[in-house]
Amino acid sequence: MYLGIDIGTSGVKAVVMGEDDRVAAEAVAPLASSHPKPLWSEQSPRDWWSAVVAALDSLAASSREAMASVRAIGLSGQMLGVALLDAADRPLRPALLWNDGRAFAECEELHGRFPDFADIVGCRAMPGFSAPKIAWLARHEPALLDGARRILLTKDYVRLLLTGEAASDRADASATLLMDTGRGDWHDGILAACGIDRARLPRLVECAEVSGTLRDELAWRWHLPRSLPVAGGGGDNMCAGIGVGAVQAGAAYVSLGTSGVWCVANDRFLPARDSGMHTHRHAVPGLFAQHAVVLSAGGALAWIATLLGRHDVGALLAEVEAARLSPADTPVFTPYLAGERTPHDNPELTAAFSGLTHRTGPLHLVQAVLEGVALALGDGHAALIASGAPIHRIVLTGGGARSELWARLVAAAVRQPLGLTSDRQAGPAIGAARLARSSVGGPLLASQAVQDAPLVVTVDPLLAEQLARKKPRYDAHLSLSATEAG
Repeated sequence: MYLGIDIGTSGVKAVVMGEDDRVAAEAVAPLASSHPKPLWSEQSPRDWWSAVVAALDSLAASSREAMASVRAIGLSGQMLGVALLDAADRPLRPALLWNDGRAFAECEELHGRFPDFADIVGCRAMPGFSAPKIAWLARHEPALLDGARRILLTKDYVRLLLTGEAASDRADASATLLMDTGRGDWHDGILAACGIDRARLPRLVECAEVSGTLRDELAWRWHLPRSLPVAGGGGDNMCAGIGVGAVQAGAAYVSLGTSGVWCVANDRFLPARDSGMHTHRHAVPGLFAQHAVVLSAGGALAWIATLLGRHDVGALLAEVEAARLSPADTPVFTPYLAGERTPHDNPELTAAFSGLTHRTGPLHLVQAVLEGVALALGDGHAALIASGAPIHRIVLTGGGARSELWARLVAAAVRQPLGLTSDRQAGPAIGAARLARSSVGGPLLASQAVQDAPLVVTVDPLLAEQLARKKPRYDAHLSLSATEAG
C-alpha cells in the first residue's frame, strides 16, 4: 500500500493505494481561504496541517489494516503558495496563494531586471507566482520577510511537520519562478532580485526520491510503519498528470478543480513568453509540463451556488442537467472572479453576466457559469496549440468532471473528445501515491492500461455550434471587462 496526500485549496485528500493502483481507502478534510483585500487570497499554513491531521486520523480510524501496510508516502499540493516560517518553524503570516493577484507591479520589475526571464524560468512573471509575491513581501512587509528562516511551498510545509526535513521537489519548485528550470536549481540572481537567498529555501530533490522519513510519534498515531519513507512528490498539476496517466509527450489533461488547469506533457522545454501560459518541470524525468490556467472554474461554481443560497452543489448541478437548457437561452458569463491567467495575463479582469432578461432564472445563471468556464478553457486550449504543444490525448479530471453536462460543454468548447478517469476527484493524491511507490523501487504506473481512460465524452456537434455562436458575445464582453480593468 502507498499513501498519497494532496493539500488542495478547498481541502485535503488522502488515499491509500494498492500495488494494482486501486484505492483501498480515502479521506477528505475541508479548507477555507480568506480574501482580506481585493486581489488577495490567503490561507493559514496551520490549517493545512490541521486538515492533513484530520484526514489521516480518519484513515487511521476507518482503515487501520490498510494504513499498517503502507510502504511509502507521497505528497502533492496546491502550487505557488508562499509560507514564511520563523526560527521555530512557526508561520509568520498567512500564506499567499496561487490565485493572489497583488504582486502585478513586481512582475514588471522582474521583467525589467531580466529581459530573458521567461527563457530562464519557463514563463513571464504573473502575480500568482511565488517570485513576485516574495518581492512584494520584501517591499511591503520587509520586517516579516527578514524574520523568515524558511520560505516553503504548501506541501513542503506539511513535509517539514511530517519528517522534520525542509525539502522541495524540482517540479513544484520550478513553478516558483525562482529556478533555472532547464538546470533544475535555484537562480541566485532572481533570488537576490526578490530579496532572499537560497539559505532560506529548501533543498531540492527529485519527485520520486526519498526526502525524509515519518516522525515516530506520527507513525504511532496513524498506525503506520516506523521510518516510513516520504517521497519528494510534486505540485498538484504534475501529480494530477501522473494520476491520469499523462506521462508521455502529447498526453494532456484538463482539471476542473477550484481552478481550471490545462496540462500537456512535452519532451521539450518550450518557455511560454506570452498568453499567460507557463512551462515547468513535470514530475516524470525528462518531461516538461506546459500549462494554461483559468483561475476560477470550480471556484466560480461555488461562488454562484453560495450567491443563490444553495449549499449542495451536486444537487444544484443535477437540477441544471435535468432542465436541459440551451446555451442560446442562457446569459454570457466571463469567469474572471480573481482576474485571469491564460490567455489574458490580467489580474484585474472581473467577472460579469451579460444578456440577462426577465426569463433568466437561477438555473440559467448556473449553466452560464459552466459555459463560461468551458469557453475560457477553450481559449487556453487554443493558446497551447498555437505554442506548438502537441496534444494527442486529453483526459478530464477534478471534482467538476463528475458533472456530465460540464464535461460535454468542455468537449464542445475544445472540439476534441475527452477521456474520463474512474476516479475524477483524487487525481493528484493518486499521483502522489504513485510517486511514493516509485521512490521505493516500484513502477510509476501499475500497468499501461491505467493510461487509457475507460470512458469518453464525445463532441456534441449541436452543443459545439451553440457555443461557437455564443463565443463572439463572450469575447465582446471580455473586451469590455479589459477596458474597465485598464
